[in-house]
Amino acid sequence: MYKLIALDMDGTLLREDGTISERTRKAIAAAREQGVRVVLASGRPLEGLERYLNELELNSHDDYVLSYNGSLVQNVGSRQVIRSHILSGADARQLFDVSQAVGVNIHAFSRQQGLITPRSSTYTELEGSINGLPLTELDFASLEPEHEIIKIMLIDEPEVLARGVAALPAALYEQYTVVQSAPFFLEFLNKQSNKGSGLAALAAHLDIQADEIICVGDAGNDRHMLEYAGLAVAMGNASPDIKAIADFISHSNEEDGVAHVIETFILSA
Repeated sequence: MYKLIALDMDGTLLREDGTISERTRKAIAAAREQGVRVVLASGRPLEGLERYLNELELNSHDDYVLSYNGSLVQNVGSRQVIRSHILSGADARQLFDVSQAVGVNIHAFSRQQGLITPRSSTYTELEGSINGLPLTELDFASLEPEHEIIKIMLIDEPEVLARGVAALPAALYEQYTVVQSAPFFLEFLNKQSNKGSGLAALAAHLDIQADEIICVGDAGNDRHMLEYAGLAVAMGNASPDIKAIADFISHSNEEDGVAHVIETFILSA
């Protein structure tokens, strides 16, 4: 019997217009009535998830969320942090230098100042808009080395970012967890952070085993949690590499893929 289902947001739970279908809302409510925990696992900050947590009534002291791709694991009602492995101002300064060398834009999430960037750009403005966060322009060289940074992102037009990624020093992949959540976003996390390690920490907190967990995702930043899960589900719109590691491929996010998973593996069990 599955006790927890972890859901990626963009490209998975959300349709392309950013909404959750009625069928999916009903399936999630029915799963919860059966005692199954539903956990949102996203690259977004908690502020960018609150609208959906409220819509799905996942906002009590019994609810948890994985934000920033697992860098923070929190109780939704109390905001208690269950797990936190983040970066620093020194990391932001280093990655800014890298971004300049490979010719792409950069922004970061500061624990104190929110979304920060040396120079505003289209995709940084998109990130702020999606998550309802103010944007502050500042020179990353001014950040104190110990300034708390949750995650850092290289962002640019897909073709520009692809060229930049190809030129990244190999050592960065040893120093950070590096995941791609969209063609225009490349994310750098603390080496100990990813959705899989975040979910493992939450599972230990809740005394749930990996084989009692379903994870559903569509992109590279979901890989770690799919590898951790008892049942790994790729959406029909998932990238080929994510489909290749999945135990089950559902319908797309436009075709109620999350509802299909819940109906098949939880409600029909």
